[in-house]
Order: sequence, then structure tokens, then C-alpha cells
Amino acid sequence: MAPKIKDVAKQAGVSVTTVSRVLNGEKYVKDDLKIRVQRAIDELGYTPSHIARSLVRKKTNLIGVIVPDVTSSFYSTILSTIEKTASLNGYNLLVCNIIEDTDKELKYLQVFQQMRVDGIIIMHEKLNDEIRDLINKMSIPIIFSSVKPADQKFISVIIDDYAAAYDATKHLIELGHERIGYIGGDMRDITSGQNRYAGYIRALADHGIALPEAHIRFGDYKTQSGYEMMKEILAQKPHPTAVFAVSDDMAVGAMNCIHDHGLKVPEHLSVIGFDGSQLTEQVRPRLTSMEQPILEMGKVTVDKLLELIEEKEGGPAEDVILQHMLVSRDSCMDVKRGE
Repeated sequence: MAPKIKDVAKQAGVSVTTVSRVLNGEKYVKDDLKIRVQRAIDELGYTPSHIARSLVRKKTNLIGVIVPDVTSSFYSTILSTIEKTASLNGYNLLVCNIIEDTDKELKYLQVFQQMRVDGIIIMHEKLNDEIRDLINKMSIPIIFSSVKPADQKFISVIIDDYAAAYDATKHLIELGHERIGYIGGDMRDITSGQNRYAGYIRALADHGIALPEAHIRFGDYKTQSGYEMMKEILAQKPHPTAVFAVSDDMAVGAMNCIHDHGLKVPEHLSVIGFDGSQLTEQVRPRLTSMEQPILEMGKVTVDKLLELIEEKEGGPAEDVILQHMLVSRDSCMDVKRGE
């Protein structure tokens, strides 16, 4: 049978209370007692029960994370940073990949409650009424990362997606492009769907460029979706001279489609992505992208959540808006200069 705490106490010649204090890192335990307890633990191969310790300490050091799709280059990158930051602070993650399934999300949120997680990170915003009711009733600290749901009291760590999309479109206009196609996301998403589309529209309007409705399509942020949407855009003549895709994954899919149609990026068609994921440097030509500070976003998300868990946050909850940045690489051509 596995050794119990009372076995450790007997082996060390101390009380069960002393062993418990050593395990919980409490002060005021004499050094010689700590050494005896640790020696007994090593000799017996004792492993403390995480559940039992959590009940005593009223803390599990677990963070639940809801991810829309871990196969996305954006989410896989931000998730790795969240895990690293959490680990450095002594927390472990329970990661749930919902694949845009709200029934799954509801189930996982209920599991988080049962597991007594200390905090929850949610990375998508399509919340149904049942999920809204549940998270609003929870006493667990919750933070949204990279998204800002409508009518929610929770803190979000985001960029200004409207301004970022505006700046991406403006960049193409400044390169001399007037026929600028658009591969957007799910318009049920306020952050990455509606706000980015609104920024694109406004940039065109501010520069006197008509909205090219024949060259606008909406996908699901994935590579294959970008390919299919680009295929439909290329079927419209004349095709655009540039395309703005609201995820790097879709931008790469669009570039693949352009290549398969015997055209070259950027000589025949410029492409700009969004996110600043690892894909931007892995494809050829290298992808120009409107970058979210993904690594900073992941770290700040965990830092803010830990503040909430430790009740260090004072005053009303405020969103954290990080700065976006255009990183120009090789996929966009200045048509005014021919380069």
C-alpha cells in the first residue's frame, strides 16, 4: 500500500501536524524537523495527495483554459506562453479544446467547477445564454484573452482589432493598391469578425476607394478556408491586386491558392495576414502581417488572472489593450514603385 502521512510522521518521529506544515511550506518549523520529515518522505517514497492538500489550503493551483482550436497557429503560440507563465508561478493548466462547440464548453466549465480550479481563461466569444448564465454565477476569477465578448463584466486582454485592421488595409493603400480583396472571419465574432471588417471598410472609405464586394469572402480562420475563399475571389475578373486575410493561417491558404493558379506573390497579388504567428517566417515568400503581441498577450493574461486570484486587483476591472504592429516582410509589393 502507498505510504500515508501518518507513516511519514512515525518514521520521522514527529506529529502529523508537523508533517503537514512542512508539506505546505509553512513557517516556524525548525530546520532539523524539516530535514527529518524530508528524509522520511524520501525513504518511504511518499507522495502527498493533491486533492487533500487542495481542500486544506482551499487552493488547487489549477487554471482552466478554454481554447477554440489548438491547431490554429495563433492559439498554439499563445497557449504555450500561457503555460510557461503559469508554470513559473506554480500553476498547472487544464486545457480544453472545444472546436467551436458550445455544448463542450458548457461541460468543461462545469468540470472546472468540480475540479475547483483557481481561475479560468476563455479564448473565444461566441457565448450562448446558458454559458453566460453559468460564468456570471461563478465565484471563480475569469479572464478573456484575445477576445472581448459583448456585455461581459470580465477583463479582456486584447488589441484594438478595428485599428489594427484599418492599419493593415491602409498599408496596402499606401503601396498603391486600389483593388483590395478581403478574407474575413466569422461575423458572429465581435473582436476578430465584426471589428476587423469594420476597420477594413473604414480604411477604404477614408481613402475614397469603393468597397469591392465581389472580392470579399468570409471563412473560419483556417488555412483550407483561406484557400477556398481565395479561389472564389480569383474567379472574379479582374482579380484584386492585394488581399487582406484576418488570420495568418487564411493568408497562407490564400498564397497557396494563388500559386496553384499560376500566379506569384507579390508580383501578381500582394497578401497581408493578421496575428504575427510563427507561420509568417515559415512560408515563402515570408508573410507580411499585422502582428498581435502574442507572447506578451499570453503572459499578461496569466499575470492579470493571478492578480484576481490573489485579490490584488483594486477598483473596477478594466480591459488591457496591447499595441499591434505591422511587420513588413516579402508578400506585399509597392505597385507605385514596381517593387
